[in-house]
Amino acid sequence: MIRPSTQARYMAGMVVDSTGSGMYLPLSLLFFHHVTGLPIERVGVIMTAAALFSLVANPIAGVLVDRFGARAVVVGGYLVRAVGFAAYPLVDSPLTMFLAVALVALGDGSYPPSIQSFVAAIARGADRDRLLAAQRSLRNAGLGAGGLIAGAALGLGSDAAYRVIVLVSAAAFAGAALILRTIPVPGGRDRTATRAGAAAPAPAAARGSGGYRLVLRDRTFLALTLQNVPTAFGYMVLSVALPVYVTQELGVPASLVGVLYAVNTVGIALLQIPVTRRLIRYRRTRTVAAGAATFGASFAAFALLAGVPVRPVALAGVFAATALFTLGEMLHGAPLSALVSSAAPEETRGRYMAVYQFSWAIPITLAPAVLTALLSLSPISMWLLLAAGVSGSALTMLRLEPRLPARAVHARVPDDPEVPEDSEDPENPEDPENPEDPEDLLEDPGKTDTDDRRAATATQKAGVE
Repeated sequence: MIRPSTQARYMAGMVVDSTGSGMYLPLSLLFFHHVTGLPIERVGVIMTAAALFSLVANPIAGVLVDRFGARAVVVGGYLVRAVGFAAYPLVDSPLTMFLAVALVALGDGSYPPSIQSFVAAIARGADRDRLLAAQRSLRNAGLGAGGLIAGAALGLGSDAAYRVIVLVSAAAFAGAALILRTIPVPGGRDRTATRAGAAAPAPAAARGSGGYRLVLRDRTFLALTLQNVPTAFGYMVLSVALPVYVTQELGVPASLVGVLYAVNTVGIALLQIPVTRRLIRYRRTRTVAAGAATFGASFAAFALLAGVPVRPVALAGVFAATALFTLGEMLHGAPLSALVSSAAPEETRGRYMAVYQFSWAIPITLAPAVLTALLSLSPISMWLLLAAGVSGSALTMLRLEPRLPARAVHARVPDDPEVPEDSEDPENPEDPENPEDPEDLLEDPGKTDTDDRRAATATQKAGVE
């Protein structure tokens, strides 16, 4: 089991990180408009161009994770963002703004593959699902708290408030780096290199320049990555399409858009942990598919609301559909993250996570243009197209289940029974606790087919399907 001290430090880092992010995110455009005097439209173009650097940082981070370890890359990414935010008050022209935002984008791009690899290194089996659920819950709470703090600060009407907010955000990233740096990694940074060099020449080679070629030859993992693309577009409706749809098509007051967003964030903050605790007994693939199907039901509900003439009924329907969307997110998010990181071979997990993150990065980049274009053509068609897409993702996940390693499908199957969960980290020595017998982590050994487990072991050793 994961040590309580490790979980507490990780959660503390997430709270510090998300609070700092929450303070800045609502006013990113306003900040640069305020300090440079540039029009909002030009600020948006510059920020979008600079943000493309995050796509470059993603594959580089995957290589660095496999070379230096996930913790080092997470900490380095936090420090890069801290430096970038500290430079924001010095921006005085479009060029300096582009450079500062590009630096932060490099740190942002390194975060998804490195943090998923880091969680996979410090938590295994069902502990990984619980840690990811707690992370989602606390990050939503932290983002909300940060937004409230920023709103209160800007309410003072002081020009200095803008600079104070970005400097506090910079300090938050630096603080998160210091906290996560103290977390011990079971087996230490060289664990993978030692095992690969001693026992498995193929994975050792995978850690070299051929790492990404191995990922691209792993058809099962590529299918797992591609099935996430429609769902990633679905996640974006809350911030991109829903505000426009409910105000312009359904006539909902604009003041209620923030309330809908609160239904989602508060719901996840309060319910994600208890929901995940009950889902651990089920196969991750089934839970993820159920989450995608729930997304589809919510999108179909939003489409049906376009034909409701009674405004109070439409308003109630909007809140019900938003609650259904939130339930889908709780069913889908944490189990999918645990499944993907468990499906990746340990020796090249950084590269695998980097490839998988493109299934998020590309839809996030394209969603504003794609979803607004679909809204302008036919709002109902947009919702039905999204519903069809996530339904396809759900069916694909179920079809992939027999081809995935048992450790990815079942939360109760330990990732690596050869190495104790609490083995000592040479860089952060602590007294190791007696690890649980890996067999005790199996909820019901009879439920996991022996041939599947043998095939999963062979897959892990080879690094490819």
